[in-house]
Amino acid sequence: MTELRNVQADLARFRTRVFVVSVVVLCCFVLLALRVAYLQIVRHDDLRAQAESNRTSIVPIVPNRGLIEDRNGVVLATNYSAYTLEVTPSKTGGVEKTIDELASVIDITPRDRRRFKKLMEESKNFESLPIRTRLTDAEVARFAAQRFRFPGVEIKARLFRSYPYGELASHVIGYIGRINQSEKEKIEDSDDQANYRGTEYIGKLGVEQSFESTLHGVTGVERIETSAGGRAVRKLASNPSTPGNVVVLSIDIKLQKLIEDMFGTRRGALVALDPKTGEVLAFVSKPTFDSNLFVEGIDQENWQMLNESIDKPLLNRALRGTYPPGSTYKPFMALAALETGARTPQTLINDPGFYMFGGNRFGSPENEKGGIMDMRRAIVESSNVYFYSLANELGVDTMHDFMKPLGFGQHTGIDIHGEVRGVLPSQEWKRKYYKRPEQQKWYAGETISLGIGQGYNSFTMLQLAQAVAIVANNGVKHKPQLVIATQDATTRIRTPLPPEPPVDLGYKPENVAVIRDAMVGVTQGGTGTRVFAGAGYVSGGKTGTAQAVSLGKNQKYNASAMEEHQRDHSLYVAFAPAADPKIALAVIVENAGFGSASAAPIARRAFDYWLMGQYPSEEDLAAVSKGQATAPIGKPRVAADLPWPPAPPAR
Repeated sequence: MTELRNVQADLARFRTRVFVVSVVVLCCFVLLALRVAYLQIVRHDDLRAQAESNRTSIVPIVPNRGLIEDRNGVVLATNYSAYTLEVTPSKTGGVEKTIDELASVIDITPRDRRRFKKLMEESKNFESLPIRTRLTDAEVARFAAQRFRFPGVEIKARLFRSYPYGELASHVIGYIGRINQSEKEKIEDSDDQANYRGTEYIGKLGVEQSFESTLHGVTGVERIETSAGGRAVRKLASNPSTPGNVVVLSIDIKLQKLIEDMFGTRRGALVALDPKTGEVLAFVSKPTFDSNLFVEGIDQENWQMLNESIDKPLLNRALRGTYPPGSTYKPFMALAALETGARTPQTLINDPGFYMFGGNRFGSPENEKGGIMDMRRAIVESSNVYFYSLANELGVDTMHDFMKPLGFGQHTGIDIHGEVRGVLPSQEWKRKYYKRPEQQKWYAGETISLGIGQGYNSFTMLQLAQAVAIVANNGVKHKPQLVIATQDATTRIRTPLPPEPPVDLGYKPENVAVIRDAMVGVTQGGTGTRVFAGAGYVSGGKTGTAQAVSLGKNQKYNASAMEEHQRDHSLYVAFAPAADPKIALAVIVENAGFGSASAAPIARRAFDYWLMGQYPSEEDLAAVSKGQATAPIGKPRVAADLPWPPAPPAR
């Protein structure tokens, strides 16, 4: 039997379906219309910017870093362009596998691998890292032919920092290195964030760090039109970068090299100043290090060698090394006596070779003559007893208050970062420094050894050099200045950096004259006589010997029976010429014994160069570097006749 369909019902269902579909379609069109309106009206500006961004690319133009020069225009830090082979770890199929395969095309040494591993550990993002630098043209060509094999690996042309003279003046110049995570965070929180787009390096030490903003320059931008595949089509606009300015140092690099050579393999520091301006003429810390090691990222082997060496080559001894000043402190003690009225130049003190206080015997070196001492003789012959008794008369707080304006135990304000204060003791200092009440009390016996520059006294060579310069400049104090000018890299216009106004400490001229005359006596008939024999000028100075370790109550000093690092330090402070000083310095040779044996000979040759234009003979230079010379040996060379700059060390 045939079933009859209900046509009306089917038609009703069909109409319902058509209506539903129509409503759905209409809703879709309404939604599309709303979306179009939203995109065209509400999001118009934003989407237009995104479209423009997809069509164009903003590329930062990293500026050339400024040069660093000495006072005579010798370039101490410069730049060179080279090809680098860089790996972006996130884009490779495996870093180790990629490097192994690269090694079959490009020579990659174990040192390259270690450095790359260290860079990966320091890098927290997906930036490209150099596995090899300074590629030859042949290496570039070999890689280019097989580039398809290495995703995430590319060759880039980059500017590299170069220090032509390697270890010379490295503590002053400093170095640059890749920006680490903490530095990146500081940059992001500063106003300079935009200026470091595309920059991977920053100053880490010395002038490179302290004058980073001057040397860095201003980053430029280039607006490039790109294809859908990301390839550059054409340049739309360009705002060129501005190179960093040249930084001109006050140091004379030839004098710096001479002094570093005279130290040889020994440890120590020397700071030489112009007492009339505060300009730093030499700033030596030995041993040094090669700044070039850090530019590309130092490898673990070299870092371990530098960081763990007992000689501490990374320590800037001139800026951060603190030492007891020994007998070089005595002229300042004498000046304190005159200015406070504690003693006159004619006050007589008997020196029997020892000083008794509180049942304790404070001794003198066996070679001291002793006898009746006035102030001049006490300085010339370096009488300990005279200054033991003076310290007892003055007291620790009076000494502190007098020495503080001279710069002892204070920041000098030199224009590079990292300076330390050292210790200028006082009763207040001891209360703050020690935690236990029984340690905070100042005992009268602790004052005695301060008079000869021992005890808690601990200063930098920079502080000692500044104090000597003040005496040489009749009590007028200048802040040490290492950078004297900047020079625009484009216009070549030099802008001097004026020093801060000097400060007159208000000493009586006749009192300063007594101290200067006594220091001249040191070189004319005292402990420095042999060293300055035959000099073409008259200088003032004071030798010093400072303990590196404390001795027992009844223990005598015997250098031959002690480890080298336990032996006394050799110090010397000086100025010249005596009548009108043009240079003042402080020098220490660690663990080298008497000041007249090791430190003073270095000062003599530095003065000969600066005042007479003389350079030591090769024989003399070798002897001084081993502590085996007093007065110059052989015929000095004419400094102007020597080739300079010397050939940079082989890289």
